[in-house]
Amino acid sequence: MELSSYFEPIDSAVVDYYSVDFRPMLGDEINAYTDVTGFPDCADAEMVLLGVKEDRASVDNRGCAASPDHIRHYLYRLAKPYDGIRLADLGNIAPGNEARDTYFALIEVLQQLLDMGKTVVVLGGSDDLVFPIYKAYEILGRVINICSVDSRFNLEGGEQISSNNYLQHIILQQPNYLFDYVNVGYQSYFVGTEMVQLMDELKFTTHRVGELQPNMEHAEPLVRYSDVVAVDISAVRQSDAPANANPSPHGFYGEQLCQIARFAGMSDKTTCFGLFEMNPAYDHNGQTAHMLAHAVWFFLEGFHYRLGDFPAQDKQSYKRFTVAMQDHGIDLVFYKSLKTDRWWMEVPCDDNERRERYLRHTLVPCNYSDYQRAMENEIPELWWHYYNRING
Repeated sequence: MELSSYFEPIDSAVVDYYSVDFRPMLGDEINAYTDVTGFPDCADAEMVLLGVKEDRASVDNRGCAASPDHIRHYLYRLAKPYDGIRLADLGNIAPGNEARDTYFALIEVLQQLLDMGKTVVVLGGSDDLVFPIYKAYEILGRVINICSVDSRFNLEGGEQISSNNYLQHIILQQPNYLFDYVNVGYQSYFVGTEMVQLMDELKFTTHRVGELQPNMEHAEPLVRYSDVVAVDISAVRQSDAPANANPSPHGFYGEQLCQIARFAGMSDKTTCFGLFEMNPAYDHNGQTAHMLAHAVWFFLEGFHYRLGDFPAQDKQSYKRFTVAMQDHGIDLVFYKSLKTDRWWMEVPCDDNERRERYLRHTLVPCNYSDYQRAMENEIPELWWHYYNRING
């Protein structure tokens, strides 16, 4: 089916603005589907933006379906981050008769766009939309990592998919194409110790907001390793992002969310970036919508600085370090990009079939501090985590 058949145009009043001659506007560079223009040809676009006005499975936050156009209102008015932007805005996926119909449309759209090699920005809508995003990769046969910027784990029970349990429905899929689920910014008082233990038993990666806030650079390798980066706005403190019916007085600051968005934009691996659960009914003077427009802007800026420094792509552009672990009888292999100074470590796989399946995941982003630990004859915790995961 043609992509255009899934979409509704954007009301031109949403993206209409007064152009300032001395400040080139991002909206001037976006090839958008509005009620006065035709559906854009995204063949030449590097990145595609789309809205999903679906919130029927949102838990206690109905109204977040209205957020895509509120974010666009501010996004189009920002200065363009760089010259030569190739960005198409396809409009909003038309809601189906039921939420599952919208899921089907999103799966079909993403499958086509990802198969075309596009990087996709999804403006939700509710958090359960991560499930159809995963399904699109599953249909393409791609084993992926999902990074969820969220104050909770979304692992609650329930037969029907909701914003509180979509992860449960993902991990129950067989065959399963989820390699790792990384939570960035959970808040302990929302999840409890038993849920943290369960995530550990599932061999998922979790990091408390208080662990990351003192040094956001620690979040960079977590995001760099992910194919999908999904943001639940409740991960940002209420004072910075009031537009959610389930807010918290604690969480990331707005500028820290923008850092995460930039990390995602810079990652060669990230092909889908999503923003969810922003409810305009609770916003104050467009504060949250404006902040999320900034997050998209920083994702765009990060995308511009992608340098293709994933080690498997260009062996001439990185330096290889081998560290002999004398107390363990093994060697650890690290790679440092000569373009960006970013680090990776190689995690061996003992089984040929698994090595083939998880080839994209055997080079794990890390920090210089992990290399320093290895030099002190200490195997980094991150290495153990992925060694156990890759080798089952």
